[in-house]
Amino acid sequence: SLSLSLSLSLSLSVSLSLSLSLSLSLSLSLSLCLSLSLCSRFVYDSKHNLQMRGLVVLLMSKAAGRSGSASDALLPDMISGIYPSQRSLAEITELIHTAFLVHRGIVNLKEWTFSDGTLKDMQFGNKMAVLSGDFLLANACTGLAQLNNTKVVELISSAIGDLVQGVYYENSNSAEEGKLSVASWEDQVFLSHGALLAKSCQAAMELARHDAEAQTLAYEYGKHLALAHKLNSDLQPFMKSGSDPVVFSLDSAPAVFHRQIVGHEIWTHQLQQAQNSTTQTDYSKLWTGIRSGGGVKQAVDLCTQHGTTALEAIRRFPPSEARSALENIASAVTRF
Repeated sequence: SLSLSLSLSLSLSVSLSLSLSLSLSLSLSLSLCLSLSLCSRFVYDSKHNLQMRGLVVLLMSKAAGRSGSASDALLPDMISGIYPSQRSLAEITELIHTAFLVHRGIVNLKEWTFSDGTLKDMQFGNKMAVLSGDFLLANACTGLAQLNNTKVVELISSAIGDLVQGVYYENSNSAEEGKLSVASWEDQVFLSHGALLAKSCQAAMELARHDAEAQTLAYEYGKHLALAHKLNSDLQPFMKSGSDPVVFSLDSAPAVFHRQIVGHEIWTHQLQQAQNSTTQTDYSKLWTGIRSGGGVKQAVDLCTQHGTTALEAIRRFPPSEARSALENIASAVTRF
């Protein structure tokens, strides 16, 4: 039932917050020798994907190394080229991401039907999602305050605000009406998926007292990696064969590009043709139309563009194993 699954989600989330430091350190050691194919599996394997943001923050910290303006007194605190505050930041980033994943599990009771289960279970499940997500956010904010860096607090706080704004836009847009343009899609995806990683990478540079240029490069890498990752994820349903069951979001990148190419009138007609007598959408019919159009190719091109921009940013850092791992991750999200 929903309440049971959300209770399990709370237990897993708490367990994640307690074991994250060790698991991220192990992931970091492993990632330094990852090949491109293994990197691709790490990015898209559901067992490891949850920790990708924290891992990227740690790799970015290691790739940038010690700042020339950093005090020599801080050197003994570095472990494997990473400051303890940067490790804490990686954990905070994962806690915030997990908290929003849990909050996204809240069910809209206005759309509830008897087939979804009892209303009491739904209400209890929603309460558990709110409380467990808030618990993780509270822990993240406590850890953030303990970093004792006002700029980092400002950066991560603004990222949380961006996440809230992005989720609001996701819920308020109507894909069926075709209101979401490609430009607004990119803005929305940055808020809901890219801002946290971009600003966490920048914050990692601030904690090591790197200059504005290094902070900008780290921000650009995180931003474009997140956008490329989301585009790749949106494209996955369209890389399958026609015999596989297909479900995708009408706000996914290929659908948005397709809508822009064919125009509002044709898109509305295609939606009407794909709906059955119970007004449910037959995604296989839409999938065929979108895949045969130019939307998929344009989404692939945009994914490659963001991946290339991320690579250009990370290659401005000194050569190292950590930089190579970040290059492999950026290359992996542009492979199909």
